[in-house]
Amino acid sequence: MSVSQPDRRMNIELLDKRRHDRSSFSCGVVALDAYLQRQAAQDMEKHAAVAYVGVLEPPAIAGFYTLSQFSIDFVKLPDSLAKRLPRYPVLPATLLGRLAVAGALRGRGLGETLLMDALLRSLTHSAQIASVGVIVDAKDEMSVAFYRKYGFVPILDTDKRLFLHMKTIEQMFR
Repeated sequence: MSVSQPDRRMNIELLDKRRHDRSSFSCGVVALDAYLQRQAAQDMEKHAAVAYVGVLEPPAIAGFYTLSQFSIDFVKLPDSLAKRLPRYPVLPATLLGRLAVAGALRGRGLGETLLMDALLRSLTHSAQIASVGVIVDAKDEMSVAFYRKYGFVPILDTDKRLFLHMKTIEQMFR
């Protein structure tokens, strides 16, 4: 799979509650809007998640995503993936907890740009802190289709929790 070129106009940076305008962000999903506006900075302060924001015109946020450590039960992985991984009961992974693009900016490829940034960051960090792959919890069927387009596969216990092997991510960026 080839990766399209990122939107060069969008800078992706760590959320800074003093520099970025979280209050005006709206992706159309109340839970995601509320998370960015009220919870993301607190999660960063408490080391529960790291939020990255995409900025086209500072201080407005065009989109965001979060990354955190996670673990996955080996038995929940499909056989096609499990055979390629160590047989430990629990495996380290990276959680792409949330990803959203401002509603007014949809259709411009910003979601893909944010996703590729998250995957590349996850790959880079996996050399220092082990991670066998990236896990996402898709919010709805449209989100599932978005992630599946990039090679994510469902985990056995749910059709909305998806997994992408770190080796696959590595191949994406060669």
